[in-house]
Amino acid sequence: MATSDKKQPHANKQDLYRLFARIAAAMANPHRLELLDLLAQGPRTVEELAREANLSIANASQHLQRLKRARLVIDERHGFYIRYRIADPLVTQLWLQIRTVAEQQLDQVALTLDAYRVHRHEFKRVSIDDLRARMEKGTAVLLDVRPSAEYAASHLPSAVSIPLEELERRLNELPRRRTIIAYCRGPYCVLADQAAEKLKRKGFRVARLEEGVHEWQQAGYPLAVAKS
Repeated sequence: MATSDKKQPHANKQDLYRLFARIAAAMANPHRLELLDLLAQGPRTVEELAREANLSIANASQHLQRLKRARLVIDERHGFYIRYRIADPLVTQLWLQIRTVAEQQLDQVALTLDAYRVHRHEFKRVSIDDLRARMEKGTAVLLDVRPSAEYAASHLPSAVSIPLEELERRLNELPRRRTIIAYCRGPYCVLADQAAEKLKRKGFRVARLEEGVHEWQQAGYPLAVAKS
């Protein structure tokens, strides 16, 4: 009886670790991490997520159900559509911490990032503090090149929204006498690089903000949302 009593507390402890492992297991897939990364920008339908993540709708749905069972995302019906969103801001923080640990512990992260963002070293990179100073002086325009739905969900204050696919036909909306500072979903997003490359070819002065909305918020600054 004494032996059985001694085993019971450890069995309960293992039950706790199994619950913790459920979260880790749900995130232990590159497709599911990408879906979380996209949802961290704002709510999306499964069709939108599948398109952004280059997945079939069926495959995206399976991954979302796995995340939902772990309570990392939730779904909500809006008319004819079901939209998914991050269940709690702590989930986004966890995802950012995973990235930070990988950056610090795995040398391959920087090398792989260079292979993905092939133009990342071609443009001047500005810090959050440098950006704020430039915006206060009126010497720069902050350009958000994410999809409009992400901009509507949250964006950096004073940012102008021109999604990457609309940039070529909306160049006349950007001033040529000020530096255009492009940003997107953060350091692991290529959209701002592509925008900066296009703008540079058209003769604009360009720079890149590595951070996105969540890095901005973590630095202690408020976000803005589009007026409905």
